[in-house]
Amino acid sequence: MAGHSGDVFIVCSAGARTGVTTTARLLTDYRLFSRAPVAGFDTDPHEPRYGALFPDLVKTVDVADIKGQIALFDRLLAQDGVTKIVDVWHRGFQRFFATVQDIGFIEEARRNGIEPILLFHADVTEAALASAQRLHATWPALPMIVVQNEGARPLGPDAADILRRYPAQHKFFVAALPGPLANALDDPSLSLSRFLLAPPTNMSIVVRAALKSWIVPIFTQFKSFELRRELESSDYLR
Repeated sequence: MAGHSGDVFIVCSAGARTGVTTTARLLTDYRLFSRAPVAGFDTDPHEPRYGALFPDLVKTVDVADIKGQIALFDRLLAQDGVTKIVDVWHRGFQRFFATVQDIGFIEEARRNGIEPILLFHADVTEAALASAQRLHATWPALPMIVVQNEGARPLGPDAADILRRYPAQHKFFVAALPGPLANALDDPSLSLSRFLLAPPTNMSIVVRAALKSWIVPIFTQFKSFELRRELESSDYLR
């Protein structure tokens, strides 16, 4: 998903195991598949799963110390035409957004022509909803996308009602994967962007077909969001 070069996608959740790293991975692979520039940041200094998936593209930073904050936020503000993706570790969620507010990052990014966008992962708890609402109250003009990952945190039969309560302009849906497919996805050497271009010949034909049918609808959602943003910013619509 790339709407505009230089966007900053903040992929986050107030709780654990909601699929944040999966979304960061999919978004990064979508950019690579689209042959567009991308850089990522993993804010989990202990088990940087996102960083391990893209060792050449993703930098691991610790936002609990000043050195990590400088390494992250100075790069996010760089006007280099590269889309940035930040995987916000759930244990660092409060610290991350406290720092964002303290340094005036959102305001500075916009002055630099950079658009931060939140991808907030929903779950069934009131705590998650309250966190999303606090972020919206703090930055009401900040675009928020609510992500429903059915493989990580199923929302159940009340999913539509739960999502409707989130202060989000858009939503993304990530379907659940059957066990064998989830195991294939756990392989850090599996590049989803390369997979779509040339599936591994040593992979089961059944797994290849099922994995493709899972990835394509997600990439289609990213592309639709990208096209919608381009239309919204078009001179013809002003």
